Amino acid sequence: MLINIRYFNINPPTLFIFLLKIKKMSHLIAPSILAADFANLQSESEMLEKSDADWFHIDVMDGVFVPNISFGMPIINAIKKFSNKPFDVHLMIVEPQKYISDFKNAGADILTVHYEVCNHLHRTLQEIKAAGMKAGVALNPHTNINVLEDIIKDIDLVCVMSVNPGFGGQSFIENTYTKVAALKKLITKKNANTLIEIDGGVTSANARRLIDCGADVLVAGSFVFKSDNPLSTISNLKTV
Repeated sequence: MLINIRYFNINPPTLFIFLLKIKKMSHLIAPSILAADFANLQSESEMLEKSDADWFHIDVMDGVFVPNISFGMPIINAIKKFSNKPFDVHLMIVEPQKYISDFKNAGADILTVHYEVCNHLHRTLQEIKAAGMKAGVALNPHTNINVLEDIIKDIDLVCVMSVNPGFGGQSFIENTYTKVAALKKLITKKNANTLIEIDGGVTSANARRLIDCGADVLVAGSFVFKSDNPLSTISNLKTV
């Protein structure tokens, strides 16, 4: 179903979450530009804009929390010029609370921080929402979903890492299915409206099972950008 978000007096992430929850839309696809051709980010962004992708997924790495460095606010601001789709910004950085307003100004619509680096997670989530963004929490593969039990209703999106964060192109961790099912059970138990996002190793081979376990948003990087036809690959993931 194609929807022109300009006809709604609500921001894009809120609209997509609302439509998902009333079962008017299928799962969402958020290609990760970490796997894009950095020498041609304008054309890659324009491709995603005309594709069936719902969000841009943007991984920000600092070389401290994860052993890699990607990009920051200037790149996000630059590619925002070529898209009207929501920007799903995933911060793999220490002290993310210091940069909330900076990422908002750069163009983030959804801002996800890692549970593992936030000593005052509730406060950080409230600050993200106060800045006008949806608030997400990412969990590393070793982190149990039970750590979110007392705060799940304050989270708009939980990003379940299905690979170890820091690099693209890794193999999918099979325990993710069990983790997603448990998270879905927790969300239902708490009567929360939280979306479940899967980040890492997503392909057409595991997408359907992830959705059946409870996933709402699928992040795909190398599987999309390294394919022979990214537009077709995105469409196939959308209709899986």
